[in-house]
Amino acid sequence: MSTPAGDEPTTLYHIGFAAEDLPGGTSLALLSGDPQRSQSIAMQHLDGGVELARNRGLDAFCATLPSGRPVVCATSGMGAPSMSIVVNELVQAGIRTIIRIGTSGSIQDHVHIGSVVIGSGALTMQGAANDIAPPEYPAVADPFLTVLLAEVAAAAGIDYHVGVMASTDTFFEGQERSQSSANPHLLRRLRGVIDEYHELGVLNFEMEAGTLFKMGGVYGFTAACVCGIIAQRGKDERPDLIAKDTAVRHAVETAIAGADQWLARSAS
Repeated sequence: MSTPAGDEPTTLYHIGFAAEDLPGGTSLALLSGDPQRSQSIAMQHLDGGVELARNRGLDAFCATLPSGRPVVCATSGMGAPSMSIVVNELVQAGIRTIIRIGTSGSIQDHVHIGSVVIGSGALTMQGAANDIAPPEYPAVADPFLTVLLAEVAAAAGIDYHVGVMASTDTFFEGQERSQSSANPHLLRRLRGVIDEYHELGVLNFEMEAGTLFKMGGVYGFTAACVCGIIAQRGKDERPDLIAKDTAVRHAVETAIAGADQWLARSAS
């Protein structure tokens, strides 16, 4: 972090902007792993999108929700370690609600490609999460925001599911990919995890929610996660690129509507 001179804003080292760069009243961020998705949300799904910063691939934008309230569309990068840095600095910049918008692979047969999963909690297999709180600390989303996201998805006619996500540190080994990986030799503890998680009722794989949820509990901000399903892991290791746009659109629409209503309720 730079040292301010006079009244100059204090730019946060990784995200590349300061609290003073945000429009007054900005308290919510829509967080995506992909910088192109962050830009698309700000410039195509919302009004008034402007660039905040492009730093280390962690592109960030300001935009306006349908109600006229400001929102940050930020990039977390891939995986929990990168996300934890971005989230820490977003909180320093005054953000008090974070909704992650991601893509994901289904573990359950009834969770179809194109649908969305709204995380109530996470089975957290992440080293970054253990730096935030012990493994026993519950990785749970804010229950009120989670219910609101489910309500707006239902109102929009989006196929949605609410439940436990599996948050892993690795895309290949940790999610039991061997056929599409450079490393076909999985550790014994990773062989059969899809079947194991299926029997536990876990809905999907992703790579950030568990750490995000723990950070919300420890840091005191409101956390939620909406993932578009782009793979059916019981059938195929590879994402369905044809269906990806629909799944992402459903997740984005759910998050935007939920964010808008959440801020409206918070202001009332």
